[in-house]
Amino acid sequence: MTEGRPLKLRVAVEGGGCSGFQYQFDLVEDVEPDDLVVERDGAAALVDVVSLALLNGSEIDYVDELAGAEFKIRNPNAKSSCGCGVSFSI
Repeated sequence: MTEGRPLKLRVAVEGGGCSGFQYQFDLVEDVEPDDLVVERDGAAALVDVVSLALLNGSEIDYVDELAGAEFKIRNPNAKSSCGCGVSFSI
């Protein structure tokens, strides 16, 4: 929260990374006009319309392990991904 305002998770896909595309995670206060709010089981994420096609059918999970905590995406559209799971190709 920022000064009492809840933050929202924005998930986007950008060009770059070792495999061609990379996931971008941000915590933001406001919903942009072109954002789609994706909700499931009480959790919500913001996705822009350009990223939506690349993320269609994906599962976003928050993993808290001994090595650290992170968001992980299981993307059925990805044909391959890098070893760290941050970038992928279609």
